Amino acid sequence: MIYKKKTLLINIKKIIQYWSWDLILIILLALILRLLLLDLRAPHFDEGVNGWFVDQMRANGTFQYSPENFHGPWHFYNIFLSQELLGRNLWALRIPTVIASVLTIPVIFLFGRWFGRIAVRWAALAFAVSTATTFYGRYAIHESWFLLFIILFTWGTIALWQDRDKAGLWAFIIGLTGMILNKETYIIHVGSLILAAIVLMFWNKFVPIIDSKKIPPPRTWSKKDIWISCTTAIFLLIFFYSGNFLYLEGLFGPFQAIIKWVSVGSIGSGHEKELYDVLPFVNYYWLALIIRYEWPILIGLLWSIRYMWKGTIPQRLLTILGFGVLLAYSIIPYKTPWCIITVIWPWFLFFGAAIESARKRWIKILAIILLIASLTQNIRLNFFNFESDHEPYVYVQTYNSIYTFIDPLLNLAKSDSSYYQTKGAVYLESVYPLPWILGDFSNLGYYGSKNISVLSDPEFYIIESKNAYILREQLEKDYVEISFKLRAGLDECIIFIKKTLYEEMGK
Repeated sequence: MIYKKKTLLINIKKIIQYWSWDLILIILLALILRLLLLDLRAPHFDEGVNGWFVDQMRANGTFQYSPENFHGPWHFYNIFLSQELLGRNLWALRIPTVIASVLTIPVIFLFGRWFGRIAVRWAALAFAVSTATTFYGRYAIHESWFLLFIILFTWGTIALWQDRDKAGLWAFIIGLTGMILNKETYIIHVGSLILAAIVLMFWNKFVPIIDSKKIPPPRTWSKKDIWISCTTAIFLLIFFYSGNFLYLEGLFGPFQAIIKWVSVGSIGSGHEKELYDVLPFVNYYWLALIIRYEWPILIGLLWSIRYMWKGTIPQRLLTILGFGVLLAYSIIPYKTPWCIITVIWPWFLFFGAAIESARKRWIKILAIILLIASLTQNIRLNFFNFESDHEPYVYVQTYNSIYTFIDPLLNLAKSDSSYYQTKGAVYLESVYPLPWILGDFSNLGYYGSKNISVLSDPEFYIIESKNAYILREQLEKDYVEISFKLRAGLDECIIFIKKTLYEEMGK
């Protein structure tokens, strides 16, 4: 009996030593922040669009890629799988993004090879409590997946260059493939990394690295590994862009999307941020967001500069890359705030490096205070101010007031499936996320706001208040009016509901 207890204790000790408990605890913290009350806020405009695309996958039998959408198929397949397993609901829509955001944490730990374990621990903790990575890690949009693959690609590039190992090769290939499968803006990050490497080589001639390796390490990958990894990448690209081989026209999508995005991104298309202009082609929008929300990142940004003189090759490269990407995104007129997470990520590592390098205890205490402040900001935005138009991170966000009408109608349909045949007419130019929220209702029509008329006996109409008089004059008195606000930038909306349906919804 004593022997068995002693063996059990030894096994437990081995498990504790084997597992990286710092990594596990940070992942648990990140999961709690991203999963808690995940359906608290209404679906965002883009979430509604993404959900609608997934509904089309089910209707068409596959994913039909369109370069007009700018985004690759990866995220849509993940949502499709999630909804097949969990049903059509907000949790299923957002779970894949949560997974992507949390998976980024162990990838950050991989950089311990060049920054040290303590530094990446602080970096991962800062990532876990960051307002941006949490806020957009709770949205069903592409950015969290894109960020995961960007970091994996960058790590793989450095590992392949510096350490010449097989893990670096696979990280490079899978990271690049994942970026292409997610967003057309992968070209910015690939181009920035290439330019950063060129700048680094020139810089090293003027400020040599003292401890640079004279003899490169032995290569641990073979030609066979290149063939296998590249074949895997090509297969994945063809499989997803061709709609699992059922929509071959989609194979031209990645090239068409870049051309289309260049024309849209170069003019801003309504997403310009002129308030932050300082030069004709550069503004400080991203810096303004960092100063407002991401205080650990600000420390990392400032600390990274010293590595241009004292850093190793990976540290110098990431410093140049960080400022290069910041400059690129500052020049591009098209700016949506969720792109911030793909801009700031290198400075998580430098924040960790700054804390590890600190010799005085008060600096570590200050770092803890900054992380607590970041967590407080995180909680305030994600659980209280998530639809406030005064928050720059809150952008094109649907207001929860839509639930005034939506929830009673959905509850009624869940109790009696015949209500999914309810007839309705929507006279709005910007309708998302309604087509996804009401996607199970088969008799709804979306007609825009130009040709408004009373149709053959719909049981409800949705229209902007400025146009409501057109219907009000024609409808009989057996309709009830309910007002709600869809989101900022749109007038208040009016719903005309038949009294019989209204009474049934109120039961």
